[in-house]
Amino acid sequence: MFLPGPDALYPNGFQTMVSMGALADGLCGASRPGHFDGVCTVVLKLFNLVGPSYAIFGSKDYQQLQVIRAMVRDLNLDIDVVGMPIVRESDGLAMSSRNAYLSASERSSALCLSESVALAEQLVAGGERNDDMILAAVRGHIEAQSLAEVDYVELVDASSLRPVSGKMEAAALIALAVRFGATRLIDNRVLRLPEPTVSEANLVV
Repeated sequence: MFLPGPDALYPNGFQTMVSMGALADGLCGASRPGHFDGVCTVVLKLFNLVGPSYAIFGSKDYQQLQVIRAMVRDLNLDIDVVGMPIVRESDGLAMSSRNAYLSASERSSALCLSESVALAEQLVAGGERNDDMILAAVRGHIEAQSLAEVDYVELVDASSLRPVSGKMEAAALIALAVRFGATRLIDNRVLRLPEPTVSEANLVV
């Protein structure tokens, strides 16, 4: 196992950083300015030290995954960044070390996160495309839980992470950050538009 300490990665006089652009501005980055610059810097250092062919990241922190993909592309790194699906508990809650800090009542309330992203997926599958309608339904489901305090509920383009405005035209990410007591949890799901039927695909407008 390669397990460098802080002194190995940040020697005395360290002053070079990677600066990430607009991908880092919204979602979790909005309340943590500079956070993803630090993520990119340490990940790039590890990439340079290890020289991997593949780097595997979970999709629960979808913004981080997109930021790392952008850094690898922009800096011409010969690495295949692989995103893996969110791993969930049997009741749907996204696995996280933070789950251990939830009380029994908070743990029960936190199920509204997976329920909410599933609700958004059902709405899109049923034909809903309006961002306000999707966001209102998701936020309403979360806020029905008295222990839930919404940090953000956003619908953004799945690639650029820019907010969807008006009608959803392409794959979008429904992203949530919610506090239950002192514990902040995140969840998300990529909402894909249904494939057109054969008859729809053959329509000439």
